[in-house]
Amino acid sequence: MEVNFYSVSPEFLEITTGNPVVYDYSGKAVGYDDCSLQCNSGFALELWAEVLGEDVCSADGTGDGAWIYFLLPWVTNGILGDLEVGNEAVTLQLTGATRAGGGWGRGPFDVIATDAAGTPGQLLTPLGTNCHRRTITTTVAPPEPICEYVPVTGGLCLAS
Repeated sequence: MEVNFYSVSPEFLEITTGNPVVYDYSGKAVGYDDCSLQCNSGFALELWAEVLGEDVCSADGTGDGAWIYFLLPWVTNGILGDLEVGNEAVTLQLTGATRAGGGWGRGPFDVIATDAAGTPGQLLTPLGTNCHRRTITTTVAPPEPICEYVPVTGGLCLAS
């Protein structure tokens, strides 16, 4: 997999590459060290992309909305690629390899409707042990973005 990022935190880079965070005197993350390839780390990546369909601009404004949900349950060998510094932004590229397994199961997050009322819930079926990714269309909106480091909980096998 190859993903381009436009804004990342030092903690994000630690999770995705296994490289250590650098802290200031107060314990605030201020950077990271770019070290040798970490083959003993891994992470999951979830992405949502909005689907634009026929009901998006419905006259009554009641379009339900839909998203494509992408899950890569176990990405390993995260490597930072070219760093591009410009006048307006800094972008970086992350390359990695997906692996089967990872202990994702049904996942810890609400990503799909679980009934006719649209009640959000976890995946209805676990991701197979020989699967590298899952892609679904869902009416469950992505979570609100946050800029804080939040560990994943919920009964997953978190070790990679």
